[in-house]
This record gives sequence, structure tokens and C-alpha cells, in this order.
Amino acid sequence: MVSFQGIYAAPVTPRRASGHEIDLAALLEIVDYLGKSGVDGIALLSPASEFVHFNPEERVRVITLATKRSRLPVLANCSHSTLDGAVFIAQEISGAGVAGLLLMPPYFFRYEQPEIERFYLEFMELCGASPPVYLSTVPSFTSEIDPATAARLLATGRFAGIHDASEHWGAFDSNAGFPCVAGCDAAYAGARSKGAAGAISEVACAVPELMVALDRAIAAGAPDAAARLEARLNELLGWIDSFPSPVGIREAAVARGLKAGPPAVPLGPENVRRTGEFRAWFQAWLPAVQKECKDV
Repeated sequence: MVSFQGIYAAPVTPRRASGHEIDLAALLEIVDYLGKSGVDGIALLSPASEFVHFNPEERVRVITLATKRSRLPVLANCSHSTLDGAVFIAQEISGAGVAGLLLMPPYFFRYEQPEIERFYLEFMELCGASPPVYLSTVPSFTSEIDPATAARLLATGRFAGIHDASEHWGAFDSNAGFPCVAGCDAAYAGARSKGAAGAISEVACAVPELMVALDRAIAAGAPDAAARLEARLNELLGWIDSFPSPVGIREAAVARGLKAGPPAVPLGPENVRRTGEFRAWFQAWLPAVQKECKDV
């Protein structure tokens, strides 16, 4: 199994100005940018990256090309609404060089724990454990994996760890012999202090230096620096969380100069106005944050 450690940035997925396809050139530019940013890896097509808008064939193509382009280890989300779809994506990218797979329970419809457990076990029967597979529980978007279900699945030794994107860290034992990876930026400082192996971070797409510096401060046992950086993170999240998901993180990426493409759903007049205010705030906020990150 590959050991997860550090900050993996979850990049936004740029869309073409017309149609519903991924803007591959823009995504590869983001991959290049993240490769020089100090993060430890990249997590492609995460939930906040809006993977549900793209068909399995396009996701396979993008994962394959972006992984070849990346200087960093890549985790790829192979989640799908069906077992067959998840298996197809996993099998098609098995030779692409990804460091691991993220697998959520099947999305949109809500499933009970016996169905979720069976889903994961049958996935492993069909795909095996190479690349390593991480359970991914994202309660805000789909059925949650209960701690008891996760414990049984992880006890099989066939899964590499668990990605917990819930807002309340602590449901999973960080000392149970497998990596627990935080997936909620707001909970990261507490999760890291309690043993999280690292994070899959949306904020690290737009402000990678902030998440890297926060991780470094916590690891170095520098609580004052960690508290200052966490306060900066919460300032940014206050804006991001005020927009419908995933509008906020896309706007942060645009404010940083990344090509995110148009939103999948048009914004109403009030949010259009507020995105302008946010971008102006971000441009004024960023230089001071960058200086503070360099001082850690």
C-alpha cells in the first residue's frame, strides 16, 4: 500500500465555454501550477470538482492525461452511480500510473449500510487492490459510510485507508493502522492535530501555500503560527461557504488567475454581484497571507 501523507490539492475541473466537456488544456495548466506550489499531491475529479457532470469515458481520458503530465502523485476519483461504472473507470485507469483511487458510495440515491458494504466488497472482487483504494465518505453529497461499516471493510486489509469529508472529525480511529485523510478544510487543523495523515483540500487548489504552511506549522508543533493560519483559512472559508457549492471554490480559483471556465449552473443576480466583491476582497487578502505563509 502507498502511504498517504501531506496535502493533496483537489483542483477545480474547468469546463469549455460551450458544451459540457472538460477543458483539458486549462486543467493541465492547473496541474502544472500545482506541481510547483509545494503540495504533496493532486486529487483529480473530487466531489467539489464536479465530476458528476462528465461521462466515464471523458473522466478516464482526463485522468490518464493529467496523471502523465503531473510531477506529483495523483489520486483519482473513480466513483459512479453504479457499480459497473465505478469498475469501468478503475479498470481503464489501472495502468495510468495513479497513486490511488478514491471511491465514494454510489451517489444520488441514498443506500443503507449493507448495500454500501456489498458495493465495496464486490468492487474489490472485480478490480483488486491495485492501485490502492481509499474509502471516501462525503456525507454532504451522498450516502455516508458508518464507522462500523468502514471498520469491517478496512479490517479486510484490502483498502488503503479512509477519506473523511465530514465536518466533524473523529468518527474514525486515526491510530487503527490505516491512514485517515481529512476532506473538509474547515476541520483540517483539528483533524491533523488528532492524527490525520493529511488532507484532500479544495482550498489548496486556489491557495496551496496556505494549506501547506498550516500543515507545516502543526507538524512542527508551532501552535501560535497554526492558529494564525487557521484564522486566515476561516476568513477565506467564510466567503467560500456563503456561495452555493462549488461556486465559492471556483471563484477563489478564478481570483487566483486559474482558468476555471463557466459555472455549470448560471448564478442569480445577487451572487453575480457578490462574486465581484469576493474577487476584490481576495486580491487584497492574498498578499498578506502569502507573507505569513513564508514566515512559517
